[in-house]
Amino acid sequence: MERAEKHEFVTALNSELGDTGVVVVAHYAGLSVSQMTSLRSSVRDAGGSVKVAKNRLVKLALQGTELEHISDLFQGPTLIAYSEDPVAAPKAVADFAKANDKLVILGGALGSTNLNPDGVKSLATMPSLDELRAKLVGMIQTPASRIAQVVNAPAGQLARVFGAYAKKDEAA
Repeated sequence: MERAEKHEFVTALNSELGDTGVVVVAHYAGLSVSQMTSLRSSVRDAGGSVKVAKNRLVKLALQGTELEHISDLFQGPTLIAYSEDPVAAPKAVADFAKANDKLVILGGALGSTNLNPDGVKSLATMPSLDELRAKLVGMIQTPASRIAQVVNAPAGQLARVFGAYAKKDEAA
């Protein structure tokens, strides 16, 4: 990479990391190309991204963001996975790390909060933002449908009573 390309990369990564909700840092030494491709696709499917770059360039990109406090994690062959959803990237990386012991989670950041490996794994066990939204909509809809059933029940009973009287009159 030439100096101009490095500057462009640092600027682009800085803007991407400034908009992100969570960052996970992990060692990837020993992973094959197909395993890395699998990791990238699983994180992408979850709504995140994976970058592998020189540690010095990532540290430069972290400067000026609220994630600057994780700069000390970048030693050795590291990758970063990040997403706007605070659960998406940790969940995808933790699931991949369970299947591949060569991927070692070093830590990460949730905004300005520093996360250790256990913090990343516990964040991965939480439901995603979409799952929480679905549960909330379900909880809101359930009482509304119950109210509709309760309100409609007396009217339905009256209709049955009137129907019974109408049948009785027809029979007579």
